[in-house]
Amino acid sequence: MGTVDDLLAGLDPADRGPVERIYAVAREVVPDAEQGLGYGMPALVYRGKPLISVMRAKKHIGVYPFSPDAVSAVADSLAGHPGIGLDKGTIRFQPEHPLPDDAVRELVRARKGQIEG
Repeated sequence: MGTVDDLLAGLDPADRGPVERIYAVAREVVPDAEQGLGYGMPALVYRGKPLISVMRAKKHIGVYPFSPDAVSAVADSLAGHPGIGLDKGTIRFQPEHPLPDDAVRELVRARKGQIEG
């Protein structure tokens, strides 16, 4: 797989906006993050470790912070939002129901804190 930019360029316009927004918010929180790979997926990488990946799957858009604990950190703030599903290490959503920016910030801060140890 290529870079985050390659991933974004290949997405349908309806999917590109919500995916691009998550990466933009993540870069606001961690401006030092660089494009790279995490478990073979295009991702933002911080201090050599995968920070977050956002990918289009067949039936949803998946957000992967590479940490079940980071997903748990935002579970309460996402409760009740339509079209959002949580699983161990993954957040799923539909483009018409994007993740709230505040939840993305909280998710990225949680993962950043884990990386910093």
